[in-house]
Amino acid sequence: MWIRPVPELKYLNAENVHRYRLLMRYFYQQYKKLRYWLSPEEVYQGVLDFGLIKDYTLEQCQQDLESLTEWQNLTNRHDGSKASTVEEYLRKKFRYLLTPYSIEIERMLENLESIQGYGGSLEASLFDQIVEWLKQINDMLDQDKDFEGALDLWKSLSGAFKQLHENASDYLASLQTGKAEELMMTESFLVFKDTLTHYLRNFIQGMQKSSYKIEGYLRKISLNEEQLLDKITAEQERLPNLEDDRTHEERHAQFEAEWQSFKRWFLGEGNELSDLYYLEQATKETISKIVRAVLRIQEKRRLGTSRKRELDYLGQWFFAIDELEEAKELAAYTFGLYKTRHFQGWDEPMNDSGHSSMWDESPMIRHLRSRSRKQIKRQQNEPVRQTKQKQNETREIYLQKQKEEVEIIEQLLEKEQFSVSDLKDVSRPLRNLLLYWIGRCSSHPSRNMDTPDGVRIELKMPDNEKRTKLTSNDGELELPDFAFKLMRIQASSDDINKNSHHLRRNYLDHANEQQAKISGM
Repeated sequence: MWIRPVPELKYLNAENVHRYRLLMRYFYQQYKKLRYWLSPEEVYQGVLDFGLIKDYTLEQCQQDLESLTEWQNLTNRHDGSKASTVEEYLRKKFRYLLTPYSIEIERMLENLESIQGYGGSLEASLFDQIVEWLKQINDMLDQDKDFEGALDLWKSLSGAFKQLHENASDYLASLQTGKAEELMMTESFLVFKDTLTHYLRNFIQGMQKSSYKIEGYLRKISLNEEQLLDKITAEQERLPNLEDDRTHEERHAQFEAEWQSFKRWFLGEGNELSDLYYLEQATKETISKIVRAVLRIQEKRRLGTSRKRELDYLGQWFFAIDELEEAKELAAYTFGLYKTRHFQGWDEPMNDSGHSSMWDESPMIRHLRSRSRKQIKRQQNEPVRQTKQKQNETREIYLQKQKEEVEIIEQLLEKEQFSVSDLKDVSRPLRNLLLYWIGRCSSHPSRNMDTPDGVRIELKMPDNEKRTKLTSNDGELELPDFAFKLMRIQASSDDINKNSHHLRRNYLDHANEQQAKISGM
């Protein structure tokens, strides 16, 4: 039964889901008003009254009703009450009614619309209600007669247990969310923490107070549980329900499964602990989590507090004391007892008087060594390294490299246009500069770049993907036969400032990089 497909849910993801949702919501609203069988005209007018859909016709409404009937969301019956002729009667006008599945689906959707977070609560009074229901059931069984009202007591007991279990699970889950974690990290949580802690402790106290009573009643009722289940089953069978076709054994098995689950929740089973125990542990862990969060907030606040004024006052207090004994007493009140340390040595008292103070004894000198197996040699202080000379050398090398690049650019400006295949036996700096230009121009949509010296370099891709070899003194490099065009540009003052800033930044970055390498030597 529970593994079959659910066609009643198709309307929630159908193509015209907005129309089906409006139809089903109207049916559900009328169901709550005790209006069950509805005609297509009534449904059509009700959907229009929502004001959420336009250009909706009665024919479309009729088609939607038929689709919902096919998906078992609605059931229909022939309505011939208003037929005045045989033709009208044979035309088969229908009225429609919500199915039980659809009622529960719409009820669930209505509840989901109002959900904000997990919700839930920890109500210790529910334990008292469970104790009261169990006490009444136990008294009825002790009377040993054909008592009435067992089914009502069972429904009350099951309702209280379900409410306790679901509300407690939802509430504790809400304290584990990311939003709750963020709140516990803020100082505003300090105002809320006392109320929350008190709330959780009251729940644990109510749980502990009632748990032993519940356990006692459950063990007593378990001796006559078969009698109780038979009575509950018999009372339910007397209730007229045309759609419930379960047998006596099926009803009895359902009540027995619910009773065993109820006992397992409070008493456990075999070597397994009860769910009541896990609920208590989860509540206690939540309280511990709150306390830790508060301690973190207080420590964070304490770290940002300056104690300069208190320490200054304490220092002046010590400075104003003339007697050593009084200063020792103040130190004892201020700092408390020091951590005890045990030293090995020979006690050689200066006198044999038992009234002599330790402050009057001469110190014992004892050389201590590390007990660690890893002997660490004493680190010698090293002087600060002077790297001024290496910095100057690095700067000269960088400036010389920049000068070479300027000379190379001047030589290429005389050519104005050239290809890679036109160059023979290029130097290593020229090769690196060409590769740098190719990378910069290729990454730009316009295939050009401007140097800080006011030279525009345009790159042209080779025709037919022609390739060539660039020969240098350290090897050959195969690459496409790019074409370059160089020209001087008249840069504006903004461009000059921008290029100057760019050049200065590149120089500083390179200088800092070289300085870091020198410092790491």
